[in-house]
Amino acid sequence: MTKTQVPVSFGAFKPVGHVVIAFPDDAAAQQAARDLRALGFGPEDILFYTGEEEGREMRELLEGVSGTAEFGHEIVLMRRYCELAREGCGWLIVFAPEDEQALRVGEVAHRHGARLAERYHRLVVEDML
Repeated sequence: MTKTQVPVSFGAFKPVGHVVIAFPDDAAAQQAARDLRALGFGPEDILFYTGEEEGREMRELLEGVSGTAEFGHEIVLMRRYCELAREGCGWLIVFAPEDEQALRVGEVAHRHGARLAERYHRLVVEDML
């Protein structure tokens, strides 16, 4: 996943194998990214978004969502992401397909006061906090 190649399913944001985290602000997100790199996550595994970037991305995706996705949990999360972005949250999207990796990401998220951490599986989205 990159900022220019966002994974979607029926137009809904669906980054399978990733954990999406909202931090109180950009500084907390950036510090969490440093901690994740210290734990062995590579720069290609961690995407940082400002609240403005995340909000814009989610609004654009919401405009193109298909009717079949409109009732899914992913859409509810996308709307929540927009709300948190408006509140100034900083964001990380971390590639963590293995359980052990996801647990480490969840621990870092918790330690830095994350307001939300969601792990995307193929069929479900798991709340990490």
